[in-house]
Amino acid sequence: MYIDTVPNRDSPPTILIRESYREDGKVRKRTIANITKLPEDVIEQIRALLRGSVVADAPGEGLQNAFKISRAVSHGDACAVLAALRTCGIDKAIDPRRSPARDLAVAMVALRILEPGSKLASARGFRPETASSTLAAQLKLPEDVGEDRLYEVMDWLLRGQPRIEKALAEKHSEERKPVLYDLTSTWSYSRDRKRGLPQIEFGLLCDGEGRPVAVEAFTGNASDSSTAASQIRKLRDRFGLEKVVFVGDRGMTAQARIREDLEPNGFNWVFALRAPAIRSLAESGALQPSLFDEQDMAEIECEEKFPGERLVV
Repeated sequence: MYIDTVPNRDSPPTILIRESYREDGKVRKRTIANITKLPEDVIEQIRALLRGSVVADAPGEGLQNAFKISRAVSHGDACAVLAALRTCGIDKAIDPRRSPARDLAVAMVALRILEPGSKLASARGFRPETASSTLAAQLKLPEDVGEDRLYEVMDWLLRGQPRIEKALAEKHSEERKPVLYDLTSTWSYSRDRKRGLPQIEFGLLCDGEGRPVAVEAFTGNASDSSTAASQIRKLRDRFGLEKVVFVGDRGMTAQARIREDLEPNGFNWVFALRAPAIRSLAESGALQPSLFDEQDMAEIECEEKFPGERLVV
């Protein structure tokens, strides 16, 4: 910004605060304020401030020393994350209509990207006095959000999970396209190192590009193949998909699953072969060992001798 003096024929000149900007490769300017009626000394003080030279009331000090920053919050990263979420349609997938619950859900998703933490840490990140970004202000969240309210929103999301997953599937999943599925596990942590902790498994369905579409929790120690049936029913009954390519790792390779779940529903599949199957194909001449390097063959031999173990080099 700068001060511009505009001649006014026989009248005193007009004093304006203006800002220059570039549009279509051309430099243009817009008027911010008309300060013609201000006293001349005040105008000169404003001019000095805009130039960043000195402050009239603080002789000898530069503008950078005239102010003390007591607290600052980030803004650009929160803007970028919210813009990305809205471009992806995450907010509309959560709920087509805006509501306080949807705003809090969007805020929690955004905060998992900006600063992952517990619900208590999230609540602190939303309060004006402890916020580290303008995320809460941009979503106009209440100032007294507590962790209990965030858990209530989690329950609200759980009730809406089927609708949310169906919306994501309608947007990303298509007939005759790959569907990726894998199972992972987690367990409670004991700082006292006690054994026998409960374990939970999560099955994640993604489209062919790896975008998450649906997730389901299972009791601990469930095998990949044992959870496939519920995912196939989900694809067929809830998402209305009749012809897809079900893709999984070697944990999915079970003839029972293929015979009982995939084939009756008309689904195709792509699974990684286990070592014995690869060895059998190689010995029958259907597969050339030269297609594999030494590392591949060493892993095959390791799995044959020690099922379930992985070779680490």
